Amino acid sequence: MTIFQFGRTIHCACGARVGLEARIGPAITHPEPRFLVDAMLGGLARWLRILGFDTAYDPAIPDGELARRGLVEGRHILTRDRSFPEEWRVAQCTILTQEEVEAQLREVLERFRLKERIRLFSRCGVCNTLLEPLSRDEARDRVPPRVHEVYHGFASCPECGRTYWEGSHTRRMRERLREILEDDAQVQPPEA
Repeated sequence: MTIFQFGRTIHCACGARVGLEARIGPAITHPEPRFLVDAMLGGLARWLRILGFDTAYDPAIPDGELARRGLVEGRHILTRDRSFPEEWRVAQCTILTQEEVEAQLREVLERFRLKERIRLFSRCGVCNTLLEPLSRDEARDRVPPRVHEVYHGFASCPECGRTYWEGSHTRRMRERLREILEDDAQVQPPEA
């Protein structure tokens, strides 16, 4: 019988589940929670990034790599796979019970007490990197002329190069977040 790395368990010939005890893993010392979201929760990953939470996501990641990355990077694993913690014995794993993305988001915000930590639109929604402010002059060649003419607040992702601005899409996202969170105070634009 082989017990696999990172706490994977197996069924013994007698039918019992055998393996390592749940791993504590490295102590999570980050002041802000960091998440690793499994392939089933891509929509949740996007919303967590929009709210400013460090959320790693790879839709092609196998369970073994998910367990390894969670332990090595000190991230809380979020999944809907109820067998995952039994199979991989990862201590910092949360099984989400909700099916709808909005309900999952509320579940995570409540479970980790995150409402007061929201930093809306501070991370790249695609690659998870913290955004950096971009002046209007710097944004001139990076956005359509009409966008440059109408909008004033810009940000840039130093990793993937995407440029962001507070446009009508962000207003729609704020409205949707107000409905999800039922709390206007947490989704207001930052003071200029």
